[in-house]
Amino acid sequence: MTVLSTEDEGKFLMDVEGEQIGIVTEVDPDEQVAYVEPDPDIGEALIQGLGFGDADEDDIELPAEAVETVTDSELRVTIDL
Repeated sequence: MTVLSTEDEGKFLMDVEGEQIGIVTEVDPDEQVAYVEPDPDIGEALIQGLGFGDADEDDIELPAEAVETVTDSELRVTIDL
């Protein structure tokens, strides 16, 4: 089972094909949910990558059980979003 932490904020979310889906804006470690900004623009991606962003109303909720692997720069999902 994958465990999400706030250190995952700013990482890219990749699909099963290795395509970028979005960027993790916020992680709720208690609920084990990552919030993902789908297709962020360059400004949003830079802010999130530096760890300064927050989740907003258009972010996708991603439960930890949908995450297959976590690396230093990305989360990869097991399902097609």
